[in-house]
Parts: sequence; structure tokens; C-alpha cells
Amino acid sequence: MYRPTYVKIENDILTNNIKEIINKYDDYKYYIGVVKANAYGHGDYIVNDLIKGGVNYLAVSSLEEALSIRKYNQEIPILCLEPINLEHLSVILENNITITIESLEYTKELLKLNPSQKLKIHLKLDTGMSRLGFTDQQNLDKTISLIKENKHLYLEGIYTHLATSGINDIYYDKQINKFKELTSNIDLSTIDIVHLNRSITLTHHQKLPFETGTRLGIIMYGFSQSINSPTGLKKIKRDFLHKIHHISPTIMENDLNLKTAFSLHTEVISIRNIKKGDFAGYGANYLAKEDMMVATLPIGYADGISASMKYVSINDKKYEIVGDICMDMTLVKVDKNVKLHDKVEIFGNDISIKSVARNMQSNAYHVLTGITTRVPRIYQDGKEIKY
Repeated sequence: MYRPTYVKIENDILTNNIKEIINKYDDYKYYIGVVKANAYGHGDYIVNDLIKGGVNYLAVSSLEEALSIRKYNQEIPILCLEPINLEHLSVILENNITITIESLEYTKELLKLNPSQKLKIHLKLDTGMSRLGFTDQQNLDKTISLIKENKHLYLEGIYTHLATSGINDIYYDKQINKFKELTSNIDLSTIDIVHLNRSITLTHHQKLPFETGTRLGIIMYGFSQSINSPTGLKKIKRDFLHKIHHISPTIMENDLNLKTAFSLHTEVISIRNIKKGDFAGYGANYLAKEDMMVATLPIGYADGISASMKYVSINDKKYEIVGDICMDMTLVKVDKNVKLHDKVEIFGNDISIKSVARNMQSNAYHVLTGITTRVPRIYQDGKEIKY
């Protein structure tokens, strides 16, 4: 590492998070760890730490992501959540990738290629996202018949993606009912992996009787999804809506003890004194209202730092970011306690990911995946990887 800007990943935290989740939600057969987008920014290197915790299947977005995972584990089954162009069928088979089928047309295209070895398939149903998946029961039933006629195709799973949080909303129930409707001609007990839940619906709803798997996304990385139960008028309104709309029971709070393993760091590379009336940064947008000290940090928006970030932490104290964040550098108003080469936390223990997300008017997904691949990941076990 030549530049003192890096992400620190604490592997053991990830393993313990998985154990904590499985201990609480122990009635699933399959725990599918979603590691798309470079494992939510943590780096694919951590997949074996997730497996150590109890994850027994992985899910990615693309074939490229699946192949990246294969560099670190050759055995774990990997589901690609998006349809893969079938011109790459040989690569799929060679690397034991499970594919998603989301239409009858895709199925027919696959059958024309006549796979010469076992290929695992999960069927994707569109129950309300309007993104991918079967919406027509007849096409779904025809697809299943065609798959069963081919000795090399194995229908291992069936799933959908729930569009909402499922917290006191009728749309969650509509999607569940749509799933039941689409699969009414299927004996789901004959399908090995039936998975509907994602992190937030896992914690807010009881397991459905036919579910055998659950997808773990942001929850693995330290976000419990626990929400304070409403009180007073909000509770009265919630109970009224539940009653008139027949909304299924919602579990608001949980006692999961999860921690974030991801923190972003850099150091002070320059300190200068500027006088009242001087400007700092591009556009001369920041005017010093007093004599002050400014530290330069080797990190900027090309590393994923958002313009909405307000503070950094140096020596356990928060310091204000001044001026516009540059592509590669950031200026911070400091005091005499800050020295050259002092370590700087952009977010982690002192400045939480949640607080950064709030300032961005966004969420933890954007914060974690927004830290670019030019920032190396340094792991607790001493491994340094630049993606």
C-alpha cells in the first residue's frame, strides 16, 4: 500500500454476525449470503469468513462476480440473480454456477443448447417488483415441465424479491399472495430451496411454512433491521390499518447483536496555517472567518467520499471538513493537537456508517458500495487486497 488510504475489514465480526443471525433464525435449511457488488464493498476475500459463520450458499449479480468469488472458494454453490447470456454456458458449467431463469423464452433458448452436464436452476417469479421473473402461471408451469424433461437440468430453487420492507404495509401481503397464486400448481415441498425473504423481511415477519432458504444481505454486514415499536397515536393508527387491511403481523424490534466490520481510514499528509479572509479549496467557496489550521487528507470523491460528509475523526475527536471535497484530497479544519501523519477515521467507530448515510440522505448500501475499488481493503488477518 503506497497511499495511506484504506478500508479496514474485521473478518471475525462478519463470522460472528452470521452465527448470531442463524442462532436467532434457525429454522431455515439454506442461508444464502448475498455478496454482489464486491460483497457490499467488503471485498470477495471475506466469503470464507461468511461460510465459517454458517452461510451455505452465495448469491451474486453477474457471472463476472461469480467468477471473482471462485478465486476464493471452489466449492460453495453460487446463484447468479440475473439471467446470464447463454453464449457463456460452458463457463457456467465449468464453474458450477447456478442460473436464474425468469421467462419461458430463456428456457427454450437454454434447451436448444442442450447442456451436456448437470445445471442447477432457480426460477425467479415477479410478484410486484416489475423487474425480472415470471408473471404468468401458464408460462411458469410450461417451463417447469420442460426442465423436468431434460436429464441435465435440475430445478433446485424458486424465489421472488419482495419490493417493500413488509413493515405494516399491505404490499408485502399482496406479493406473498401473488407468489402462492403463481405456484399453486407446484408442490413446493419438492423444490429444495424456496427463498423469498431478504434481510429486512427476515426480521420483520415469521417464516412462511414453505420457505427453506433465506437471503442475507445488509444484515450480514452489521445492520440488524431492528426498528422501535410505535407508541401512542402511531400505534393506534398502525393497529387500525392492520385491522381494516388484514395486514399480516409485523415484528418491529429484535435483539440481534450485530457489528459493522467495515471502516474507512486515511492520515494527515499536510498541515498549513491560513489567515482570516483566505480561501480554501476549489472555487474559493470556503472563506476562513478566522486564523485557522487546515489539514490535507489523501482521500476524495474518486475514492467514494460524498460531498455531504461533514466531519472526520482524528485522535478520537471530530473535525469539520471545509471547502469542496476534491477528487483525491479533502481539507479539514483542525487544531494544534493534530500532527502530521496522524491517523484519520472517515467512518467506523467514532463516525458511524448510519450517520454518514443520514447526512447523504441515503442508506448504508450506498455508503458501503460507494467506496471505490482503488481503495485497498486491509483485512484483520493481515491480507491486503486492491480490487
